[in-house]
Amino acid sequence: MLSIYRLPNKLPGEIIIKIVRRDFFILFKRMIVFMLMAVLPFAFFYLMITTNLGLLESEIIYPIIVLSTSAYYLFTWLFFFFSFIDYYLDVWIITDKRIIDIQQRGFFSRIISELKIFRIQDVTSEIQGAIPTLLKYGEVFIQTAGTDQRFKFHEVPDPNGIRDIIIKLIQKNRKEQSQETGLDTF
Repeated sequence: MLSIYRLPNKLPGEIIIKIVRRDFFILFKRMIVFMLMAVLPFAFFYLMITTNLGLLESEIIYPIIVLSTSAYYLFTWLFFFFSFIDYYLDVWIITDKRIIDIQQRGFFSRIISELKIFRIQDVTSEIQGAIPTLLKYGEVFIQTAGTDQRFKFHEVPDPNGIRDIIIKLIQKNRKEQSQETGLDTF
């Protein structure tokens, strides 16, 4: 497991500014779906038993019902576990020198990317929809000079604050570079 205190390829003197995960409401939505999926078989069996009383007395039907219910709950639990793993292991680490994007893609696949602060050209935050506006979560897009928009913070809390932190780091980095070279940059 990747520790947030052991950065991949840590640079000398690098300081963690902020560690960002998806908003908790995203996990909460998935938990609601999981609870609905867990209650659904009870409602189905209640309707089935009330309409056909002799269904559970059959020597063939009862084991099939138990087996199918067990498989259903196994896949439901797997869905919830995967949703939690995806929520928990997707993380963005903002340091004073770079941004690290750690994306979990399935159970056995992880992508770790990094972007140096001085390469950032544009930072945009976006909040769309009524619930994201009320709960203040959204997307942050980071654009470099390349054509590929590589970094996107998905469904993060306070995207405007994260954008402001990154912009301040860019300004600080450019000021330090201009002092080192003796040139004024805008």
